[in-house]
Amino acid sequence: MFEDPIRRGLKLRCARCGEGKLFRSYLKFKDECAVCGQDFSVADTADGPAFFVGFLVMILFAPFYFILPMLPLPLPLMIGAWVVLLSMMIGLALFLLPPFKAVLFNLQVRNRAEEAKWESTGKHGTPPNNWKP
Repeated sequence: MFEDPIRRGLKLRCARCGEGKLFRSYLKFKDECAVCGQDFSVADTADGPAFFVGFLVMILFAPFYFILPMLPLPLPLMIGAWVVLLSMMIGLALFLLPPFKAVLFNLQVRNRAEEAKWESTGKHGTPPNNWKP
């Protein structure tokens, strides 16, 4: 049933069947899979994909931020190099967001991830369930 959520996520396909498309627009999930009926509202990736993509892009481009200012280029070429570098960063981030979001979503569906439940720790001002005076 759930053979490979990462591969299916990279293909932007449903975690259950691997056939249906996940997105109806750039980063907007469909309500359910058109092939198998998997409900796509069962998981929420929140800002996880943006976090991972942002760090990956910064790691890849950070050396250029240190090297570029040290190059003896005339000002017009330096400005052009910065424009190209920033354009590449933004383009790569926008390109990577959908697959990262799909992979994280498929992993959540595969592992039946849900919101944390804290019954044993109690709430603010009340003792935990397992606490005995």
